[in-house]
Amino acid sequence: MSLAQILQQSGAIESMAKELGIDEQTAKIGAGALLPAIVAGMGRSATGGGGSSDPLGGLGGLAGSILGGGGGGLLESVLAPKPTPVQQGNDILGSIFGSKDVSRSVAGEVASMTGIDEGLLKKMLPILAMAVAGYLAKGGSQQSGSTGGSPLGGILGSIIGGLASR
Repeated sequence: MSLAQILQQSGAIESMAKELGIDEQTAKIGAGALLPAIVAGMGRSATGGGGSSDPLGGLGGLAGSILGGGGGGLLESVLAPKPTPVQQGNDILGSIFGSKDVSRSVAGEVASMTGIDEGLLKKMLPILAMAVAGYLAKGGSQQSGSTGGSPLGGILGSIIGGLASR
């Protein structure tokens, strides 16, 4: 099952659509187009740098953003009936993309591919980042019985591996 399908089944896409005041199909298309950039950014964070001082193998900043933001609770924040506190999502985007310029560029590219308003896509990005991170953190803690960074890396690696084999 793809990450987009998992987020659809979890209710994250529907919740995001309601929050942004758009139809679910538009949210689904936008999410489907944004997810590869988010996952690729997480992959670069997972495999980049990290040297011997980073016991998480490059995941330090990303894991810190995810676990510091509530880990599995991030997905619940997206699913909650109240507005999503997107600062946590923006922190995750900062960890995976490095700058707001990259986020803007991603939104611009996806807007040109899908015809969805760039401003709307910019609002989707932090919500999706939180949903993905929350899903990964939940899966990591369920697999290992802890909330450490290493299971997060394993799950992220399997998702990235799945994307690479397409």
